[in-house]
Amino acid sequence: MRELLERVERATPAGRDRAVDGLRALAIGGVVLGHWLVTALVADSGTLRGASPLSALPQLAPASWLFQTLSVFFLVGGLVAARGWARSAERYRVWLGRRLARLFGPVATVAAVWTVAAVTMPASGVSLDVVLALARLVWSPLWFLLVFGVLTALTPLAARLHPAWPVAVVALVDGGRFFAGGPGWLGWVNVMAGWLVPYCLGASWAGGMPPRRTGWVLLLGGGAATVALVLAAGYPASMVGVPGAAVSNLDPPTLAVVTFGLAQCGAARLLADPLRRALRRPLAWAVVAVVNVHAITIFLWHQTAMIAVTALGLLSGRVLPGLHTAPESAAWVAARLTWLPAFGAVLVACCALAGVRRRRAPTT
Repeated sequence: MRELLERVERATPAGRDRAVDGLRALAIGGVVLGHWLVTALVADSGTLRGASPLSALPQLAPASWLFQTLSVFFLVGGLVAARGWARSAERYRVWLGRRLARLFGPVATVAAVWTVAAVTMPASGVSLDVVLALARLVWSPLWFLLVFGVLTALTPLAARLHPAWPVAVVALVDGGRFFAGGPGWLGWVNVMAGWLVPYCLGASWAGGMPPRRTGWVLLLGGGAATVALVLAAGYPASMVGVPGAAVSNLDPPTLAVVTFGLAQCGAARLLADPLRRALRRPLAWAVVAVVNVHAITIFLWHQTAMIAVTALGLLSGRVLPGLHTAPESAAWVAARLTWLPAFGAVLVACCALAGVRRRRAPTT
């Protein structure tokens, strides 16, 4: 273990801002835990169907404020990309190609696995509805990579664009569709505009993080605006989608999720200094470094890990609480928490296997 920690320390550039890596690790951890806690596969008459505890337990909505950490991911992405672009001597096309290759390269493995699964499961007697439900769990979060890729391509522009402009676009779009009778499809403009807000904010921090008072302004101002939008303007309290709800804050993004994201960005700035100090410890830094190296792989495989544990549990011939039961009570939540270590162990195995496959893949 000591040798591994020393190797990680030696491989870390002296000037690396470890706080940025710590924030990225927290962001990916929030996304993974959030999906594992708000997504259920219910065993029902020999099939599996998707469900969410947020539908039956709306009082859990505040928990979504802890685990919906996408804004922090976009914040860090904008900061890192803008720093890389500012320091790069490459032509734009070469720089962008390398970044997109790192972003989308790991997708090939999960696509191959699920293509084989989608073909073989029906041949094994699995109903098409179950196959589609499982595939949807795996593929639906991947919108994130597409948006992140587009924003990466826009990095030179984002580095010069004030975040207030995309905030204004989101506000206008929401005003049009919610209060002026505009068409629902107008909301899809916010898919780019909404996530451009934290990305631009991160790009503006590329030359150095702002003072802590900026963090407090973003945290308190964004938080107050979000509460006001929920209580006074009728926006949903949940910061993730709830099956059956008339409006989702996330699909597409609303002004509430944008103001909430600004509050998260403020919290990220306030956390940066203590994170930087904590990550001087070799063990803490080694964990964060490993998570950062495998961040996209973790994102791609975390739903597969949950599905694998659920499927293996069915082999017991029993309906296991928190794994196969309907998420309709606090008992389900408590039982679900006990399954998280199993999900994590399988995710580690998935990432290890995916890494082996990439290393063995021929290069051109």
